[in-house]
Amino acid sequence: MKYFSMDTTLGDKNIHIQNKRISSSEYIDFLKRSDLGSQYPKEDFEKRITTLVDNVPISLIVYHDERIVGVCFGLTDFAYWLFISDLGVDRKYSRIGIGKTLLEQAQILAGGTDNIIMFTMANENAVDFYKKRSWKPAEYMQFSKVKWTEFQVQL
Repeated sequence: MKYFSMDTTLGDKNIHIQNKRISSSEYIDFLKRSDLGSQYPKEDFEKRITTLVDNVPISLIVYHDERIVGVCFGLTDFAYWLFISDLGVDRKYSRIGIGKTLLEQAQILAGGTDNIIMFTMANENAVDFYKKRSWKPAEYMQFSKVKWTEFQVQL
């Protein structure tokens, strides 16, 4: 995992961003405070979250006063592509630029704006966020035999 650490001010908040691993319990706690808590299937939830946080190549974590307030997970080949698998902000910290900053830093970590094409599968509530940042809808291919029962991670 590439080292990255940055302190900045967004809105009126002094925040710290770091490319680091977090525990599954830290991530699950964050999911309860963000809108990402509905994107995962119920089946093997905790086991899959552990696998995710233990293996994702880009794991940008935003802290404010030692509390996780933003997360960006990305899968990349560090040459051409960066898939944003998770981008979320604590509901109390939304609309101050955390998501935008995370996307910018993830692309830089993956190889830079001139080399890396980013893509994601945005839920309907996030489409406008991406469109405001010049992302465009695209077609994709999918194969899945995954059993998927929707649920919401709760407080």
